[in-house]
Amino acid sequence: MSKQYKTVLVLVFGIFVGISVSLTSSVLAEKKTETSSGLPLNELRNFSDIFARIKTDYVEEVDDKTLLENAIRGMLSGLDPHSTYLNPDEYKELKIGTTGKFGGLGIQVGMEDGFAKVISPIDDTPAFRAGLQAGDLIISLDGKSVKGMTLNDAVKIMRGDPGTDIKLTVIREGADKPLTFTVTRDIISVKSVKSRILEPGYGYIRISNFQSKTARDLVNELSKLKKENKDELKGLVLDLRNNPGGVLNAAADVSDAFINKGKLVYTDGRIKNSDFEFNAKPGDIMNGAPVVVLINGGSASASEIVAGALQDHNRAVIMGTKSFGKGSVQTIQELRSGGAVKITTARYFTPKGRSIQGEGITPDILLERYNISDSKDDPSMHIKESDLNGIISNPTKSQQAIQKAEEEAKKKEEKQPHLKASDDFQLFEALIVLKSLNILGRS
Repeated sequence: MSKQYKTVLVLVFGIFVGISVSLTSSVLAEKKTETSSGLPLNELRNFSDIFARIKTDYVEEVDDKTLLENAIRGMLSGLDPHSTYLNPDEYKELKIGTTGKFGGLGIQVGMEDGFAKVISPIDDTPAFRAGLQAGDLIISLDGKSVKGMTLNDAVKIMRGDPGTDIKLTVIREGADKPLTFTVTRDIISVKSVKSRILEPGYGYIRISNFQSKTARDLVNELSKLKKENKDELKGLVLDLRNNPGGVLNAAADVSDAFINKGKLVYTDGRIKNSDFEFNAKPGDIMNGAPVVVLINGGSASASEIVAGALQDHNRAVIMGTKSFGKGSVQTIQELRSGGAVKITTARYFTPKGRSIQGEGITPDILLERYNISDSKDDPSMHIKESDLNGIISNPTKSQQAIQKAEEEAKKKEEKQPHLKASDDFQLFEALIVLKSLNILGRS
């Protein structure tokens, strides 16, 4: 056996087993060692054999650091799509990304079938404005195939200086050929909570992702909506569509805002410190008023926690399409090298013990996304009784008074917000359900 082979095997044992022994002593003690510690010596020997062959036979010279880093990446990527190794530069990039401000496209991505898959575009970002959708498979970046890249490699290409362009080619379900998008990078500054009035008495809150301050921002936005409606809201639409998730505690706090008591979410893992249970504190920010939650295939992780908690407690009607199905918890552990390992440590469960992993949240009301065009109907072409010549008089009101009342009603309607089906069909339907629930609650 060659000296080089022996050296490689010693190196492998030093890294993967944490001991330094010679090849000869390892082989002689193989049976005893396997019995006492359960070390997979045959597999380690196979690894060292392949390592040595690459060092001697591969067409180009490869340094030990690269080979071992690739081995680590392969070990983690073989576990699940979310576990990964981050070298010092990648770890630094991750920390920059979590500050909420960075140069990029504004999409949450994962890996599927060797390609980067769009989990969801972030609201008001270049990717969102360009038309990228949840579920799009990115097959090339600036003409370079994504196949064979790691997720970190793909993300690194997509990030860049604000103002620079990148061309993405994607495969979209239902499209007969690949689609190409040219996206201009920008500073991505994510505001997680936005609100507006849909119609008098009915509010809308959009949560685009879950940050540490999301629950506090939710309370503030809801307070604004209440002030606009004289401290009374008849109902609320909570929009979690294309929300890729975020901080687990933030999801629990948002759920807590609407639920008076009981379990919100819990996690279960192999190690003790991966087990958590979140319970509601007394108080409902909506005082029992109806809530409709909108979800879709881009709603993942923390957004599924909120939808699942409100669904299990019968606190909201869930509408839209089935969610993404990410029911696992990842922790990032810093390494002595300056890098980090992101590893799945637990699964989370809804209050009733449902695991969302691979299943997602099924809406109470399934509602696909539709595009509805505005009618070209011109209201000015409508003829009313009052427009006809020689009509009989109204015994209770003069014609002048009727006309004045109609004009005032029109002005009032123009001042008030009015949601149309063509604006957002799913949201339009959610508002109808919200109104129905309000009527049923009063009857």
